[in-house]
Amino acid sequence: MEAQPQNIEVKATGKPRRFVFVLLPRFTLLCFAAAVDALRIANRMANKPLYTWSVTGEGGDTITCSAGTEFKLEYDLPELGRDDTVMVCGGIDVQSATTKKLLNWLRRESRRGLKIGGLCTASYSLARAGLLDGKKATIHWENQDSFAEEFEEVTLTKSVFVVDGNRMSTAGGTSSIDLMLKVIADDHGEELANAVADQLIYSSIRTDQDTQRLSVPTRIGVRHPKLSQVIQMMEHHIEEPISPAILATDVGMSTRQLERLFRRYLNRSPKRYYMELRLQKARNLLMQTDMSVINVALACGFASPSHFSKCYRAHYETTPYRERGSHAARLSI
Repeated sequence: MEAQPQNIEVKATGKPRRFVFVLLPRFTLLCFAAAVDALRIANRMANKPLYTWSVTGEGGDTITCSAGTEFKLEYDLPELGRDDTVMVCGGIDVQSATTKKLLNWLRRESRRGLKIGGLCTASYSLARAGLLDGKKATIHWENQDSFAEEFEEVTLTKSVFVVDGNRMSTAGGTSSIDLMLKVIADDHGEELANAVADQLIYSSIRTDQDTQRLSVPTRIGVRHPKLSQVIQMMEHHIEEPISPAILATDVGMSTRQLERLFRRYLNRSPKRYYMELRLQKARNLLMQTDMSVINVALACGFASPSHFSKCYRAHYETTPYRERGSHAARLSI
């Protein structure tokens, strides 16, 4: 049996704040569950209904998350109250899940002044609806490349979550908790937000200043400052690659020293590692955007489609065209 914790005194007047969660096909379960549970625990800690929530989606019937579990929707996309807060929950293949009906509904509700957020990949849906134009936003790191290419009018960040006026966005996963803790703190104070975090056994509350990805040393499993610096430079210059000689000079090394550093810690040359970064971005763009293969090649620093195709085949054992076709076939199953 769940013990009743010590209540946090909250002076709340008026009716509870209602959140409307819009579930898109193949949404990520964790981002949705984490957000709802933070609200539930806030009510429990305050011993009063500070928040209510409902679950909706296109069609108003049932919807399946990316883990394969089916959820019953309460209703189709409805007309909401002016004080409601919308949270769109995205997941796999958000492009296909962002339908014309959803876009029209989001635009209609935004014109009425509602606060609207996107969890995980749903920032894409908000951007397609034009709701993030001129605003800062974030999205899951795996979707950053394609988002940046498609929505130049949005200031994309690598933050865990972003709140810009009446728009909110998260990077997915547990970042829903961080956003909801900020919402709870803004609504009812830090004490309640901290108590909710304790109940969630969430010991490191992140802010909008925290980035979503692990640091370079943690990701590569190597703590070498100059190696980390070079890799960061590579990641920031995909479209216009920098030569190994210039990279070495910028960190105070010779080209030969840089070569030995990469061989020792990563078992590959700087040139090979850089190529793999560029090809990974290319693969993301092929699978997540409608960009032509030529434009994908240019965005990843390849001077010609033929060179791009040759490098892609050598690394992934398929051509860019076949990769895109097989990906589309998998999604249609």
